[in-house]
Amino acid sequence: MKRFKKISEVMLASPIYTFSVVFLTLLIILSLVAPLIPIDPNATDVSNMSQPPSWAHLFGTDEVGRDYFIRVVYGGRVSLFVGVLAMITATFIGTLVGLVSGYFGGWIDNVLMRLVDVLSSIPWLVLVIVLSVFLRPGLTTIIIVIGGFSWMNIARLIRGETLAAKEREYVAYGKFIGRSSFSIIIKHVFPAVLPTLIVAASASISGAIMTESALSFLGLGIQQPMASWGSLLQNAQNSLQRAPYMAILPGLFVIFTIYSFNNIGDMIKHVLQREV
Repeated sequence: MKRFKKISEVMLASPIYTFSVVFLTLLIILSLVAPLIPIDPNATDVSNMSQPPSWAHLFGTDEVGRDYFIRVVYGGRVSLFVGVLAMITATFIGTLVGLVSGYFGGWIDNVLMRLVDVLSSIPWLVLVIVLSVFLRPGLTTIIIVIGGFSWMNIARLIRGETLAAKEREYVAYGKFIGRSSFSIIIKHVFPAVLPTLIVAASASISGAIMTESALSFLGLGIQQPMASWGSLLQNAQNSLQRAPYMAILPGLFVIFTIYSFNNIGDMIKHVLQREV
């Protein structure tokens, strides 16, 4: 309850934090209730192609007459879904590698950190192009690619925090009384690194959404008829002159979503620093 109160105080003290929380809350709610909106995102209407925003179509229509508002909403569902699942995947792998590497040290640390260095040195675009040869582009592939190859920074952060945590007295005492390494990591080390992990995870979501948007824009991510913000931007390239809103609207959603998630991470960090 006290921590919730501190979060509320920090959020209300900054208009930026307030905007970020409200924006993400509304976006998540809208994404969840999207199936209840009685508009088919794939229904075409050739009599209303490339219509500007109006009361009938809040965000206008695309080049084949589909309602662009519902396309953007469903695109947000996909982008958020990818962002969250990719974040969970990257956080799990990065946390596991960081904890094991930092706690056990020695040759285990050297092997895992060299693996992290090798994977970090590979340009992600080259990696995605290579993987696209073996994996069919789509939702599952994009989650695997982003989540499976964006955990290296989290691993480094958790390793550093683990190195500091394992030198604390209660960890040394746990070793002295014969507790297993697994028990010490779960009960003592992991809670110590959790604040850093929460901040890193919030930043990971925004990174995953940005990467998905970039890959879909390049045609390597979400495929038609499914829409994401990146695929909508890619599809809008041919309509920039007659329908600029087709690029502006999803672009603004990408910008504000990434901006808001980054601010949420800063807000959590601010709250945790107050508790120290």
